[in-house]
Amino acid sequence: MSQTVDRALSILPLLAEGPANLERVASRLGVHKSTALRLLRTLHEHGMVYRQQDQRYRLGARLFALAQEAVENLDVREIAHPYLVALNERCGHTVHLAVYEENEVLYIDKVESRYPVRMYSRIGKPVAITVAAVAKLLLADLPEPERRALAERLPYPAYTSRSTPNATAFLRELETVREQGWATDLGGHEESINCVGAPIRGADGRVVAACSMSAPNVVVTADELLTLLPMVRGTAEDISREYSGGAPARPTHEPTDEATETTPEKRAEEPSS
Repeated sequence: MSQTVDRALSILPLLAEGPANLERVASRLGVHKSTALRLLRTLHEHGMVYRQQDQRYRLGARLFALAQEAVENLDVREIAHPYLVALNERCGHTVHLAVYEENEVLYIDKVESRYPVRMYSRIGKPVAITVAAVAKLLLADLPEPERRALAERLPYPAYTSRSTPNATAFLRELETVREQGWATDLGGHEESINCVGAPIRGADGRVVAACSMSAPNVVVTADELLTLLPMVRGTAEDISREYSGGAPARPTHEPTDEATETTPEKRAEEPSS
């Protein structure tokens, strides 16, 4: 990077701390005031900084507009996919990515298990919103009035004896998910299927998506799956970091001992997890 560009870019985090005058900018950059003024004028011409009436400079509106455009154009699926693949290769289980859109929670990505047992689910398919781990994560982040209104108008199908029975129980579970930062579906949609999930957050801390790991009891028990929760949460945190503009983590593609390679050749129905 050229020295001029480096210096100009160094002004932006300085002004993010608050308005600064020419002398402070020059001092922070370690340059003469004439050099700092030239850089500030160039940034001002492009709308990146703004000169106030008190002669101090602050970040410009154009910078915020560009940041908003960048956020709106982020593709969480594209960012998340290599991390989902790495998680799948470490544990061997089915991995999903889901988002909340127009009162539905939808799968937007899936990585199949690496063992003969296969689960049925489709990208673009809505999940069982009252029991799915990813749904709980996404709905738990809604503002309280919106969360309550949604819970009260949802139907509560009794998929299994462990399904969420009503709005009161659902709201109570969503509050638990908000507090603990992760969610489960332990036989709530299919008796034989368990799932653990974690939220993916944007730069503002809001949940933008959720990832989950699902497996049938014939492969691992619910207790065994819960031991892999730190792996799922770590994956979600890595995705969140890159989605929010942080340095990408290097996805690990090495399988661990938790991956089960030899299982009965069956097909299990996929829950909305």
